[in-house]
Order: sequence, then C-alpha cells, then structure tokens
Amino acid sequence: MHMTVEIFIPCFIDQLYPQTGFNFVKILEKAGCEIRYNPKQSCCGQPAYNSGYSKETAELAKKFVADFNESHPIVSPGGSCAGFVRNHYPDLLKGTSESHYCDSIVNNIFELTDFLVNKLNCVDLGAEFKAKVTYHDSCSALREYGIKQEPRTLLKNVKGLELIEMDDCEVCCGFGGTFAVKHSAISSAMVSQKIENAIKTGAEYIVTTEASCLINLEGYIKKNKLPIKAIHIADILASGL
Repeated sequence: MHMTVEIFIPCFIDQLYPQTGFNFVKILEKAGCEIRYNPKQSCCGQPAYNSGYSKETAELAKKFVADFNESHPIVSPGGSCAGFVRNHYPDLLKGTSESHYCDSIVNNIFELTDFLVNKLNCVDLGAEFKAKVTYHDSCSALREYGIKQEPRTLLKNVKGLELIEMDDCEVCCGFGGTFAVKHSAISSAMVSQKIENAIKTGAEYIVTTEASCLINLEGYIKKNKLPIKAIHIADILASGL
C-alpha cells in the first residue's frame, strides 16, 4: 500500500538512538510508504509540560502544528510523544489560531506499531531476528496512547523470534520522566524488579516501543552487567530487511 507519511523523531531517539531512527524509516519504506521529514521539527513539549511549564509547552505545540502537513499521516517510533500530542494539544492550543490545524494533526498522528497493524494492515515485514525476547508495556504507550496487542502481533511474525511474556509486563519500569531523578531510590527498585522479571523468562532481550524506557532499562542492565539486553522494537522489525 503506497502512502505518503510525515515522520516525527522523538528527542531521545534523535540524540541517543539515531540508528533506531534510521531503522524506523527503513520499516516504513518496506511497508510501501514515501517518507517526508521536516528537519525543522523539535520536541513535542512533553518534558516541559510534565514539569509544569504549560505556557512554554503551548509554544512548542504551535511550532509542532506548523512543522507538519495536516493532510498526511504523522508517524512516530514512540507512543509517548504521539499520545502526548493526541491527548494534550487540544487543551494547550484551545482558543489560538492554531486550534483548527490542531484537530487535523491530533487525529492524524500515529505510533509506529499502531500505524503498521491498524492503518496499513501490515503485520509481517519479513524481518528475521533469532532470539528469545520479552515485551515491556510502557506506561505511556499502553495507558496514554493505547497499544497492547500491536507490538506483540508484529513480534510474533518475526522469523526466528520467540516471544515470552514476563510477570507484571504492564508495571512501570521506573523511568517516568523526571520521576527517575526526583525519586531515584524508588525508580531503581522498580527497574530492578522489571529486569529481574525479564531475566526469569530466559529471554535474551527486553523489547519496548519507547526510547525513554530503553534508557532506563539499558542503564540498569549495563551498570549491573546483567545477562540481557534492552532493544527498541524498530531495531528488531528492521532486522534482515
């Protein structure tokens, strides 16, 4: 299915996981999409909003609306950012000249796995990844954006991959934006439990759709030299393409 899409790259992927961004593009092209990328794009405003800076976030929201074409689907490799735009932009831009365009943007922004499964009806990209993996449901992807089965459907169709569910897969990994900094002891205990549950499955990888979770999981794993790796789902779906 041929479709022109705009892509939105979250800050963490842009700065810390650029290869995941390239893999994201590779996946969409494999699915038959023509990619458009506006290099002027910036943060969606979620970090500022979560820290109480609503006015500053509104300015970023105005820029976001101006940076994207409302007639094309906007796809992002992160449910956190897509969910934030969907759920908070209408209030942030209420009463502004950008509010009209906001409605079109809000209804046309998608997280990657949702877009592949539910918009393109593409559940098998021909990827190959020979490993045992377990999936972590990110709080924002699950509760704010609303994906649950979509990532699992895609993973189950990856050749050579074995998906094993872990205990408490829907429990937070402890990142929570500034929560990990403000409440580091609680955050550390949460990520410790998450990784322990993942290791118990015998999985070689813990998979997530969110770069924010990836930072937290990967940091704890490397610090404690644990026998498991954290990986973004885009890096698996692009494997072998």
